[in-house]
Amino acid sequence: MVEDFFEYRHTVGFEETNLVGNVYYVNYLRWQGRCREMFLHRNAPDVLAEVRDDLKLFTLKVDCEFFAEITAFDELSIRMRLTELGQTQLEFTFDYVKVTGGSETLVARGRQRIACMRGPNTDTVPSRVPEGLVRALEPYGAQGRALAGRAA
Repeated sequence: MVEDFFEYRHTVGFEETNLVGNVYYVNYLRWQGRCREMFLHRNAPDVLAEVRDDLKLFTLKVDCEFFAEITAFDELSIRMRLTELGQTQLEFTFDYVKVTGGSETLVARGRQRIACMRGPNTDTVPSRVPEGLVRALEPYGAQGRALAGRAA
């Protein structure tokens, strides 16, 4: 079965927990960024080359809703899906799933809105979502599968 999400696996470390022993909230946001980076590394290396040139992927909005606590050495599957694709912006959702043996528990859900920009840091302007990124995202959401035919 082909999944409709990109998966990043992570084992929680002590450095990601607080004094009480549960994961400090800011780490969920870091894992969103890491999942997105690994997606680009594995599925869209041409877009990474554009980022090294002048493409900028600005995070406009990020959030996370928590359903259960996790602690050190919990195994997580962070699952990214495309939920919206505009001309210059994208939105992703992230499911944080604790994997224990054969069982899975949704522990949090996040969202991230990204704007594509180009140009020098002092003069960036909105830019179309790169076609390489559009193609790489096609399998990762119901909307994504319809992206191939989006208007140019």
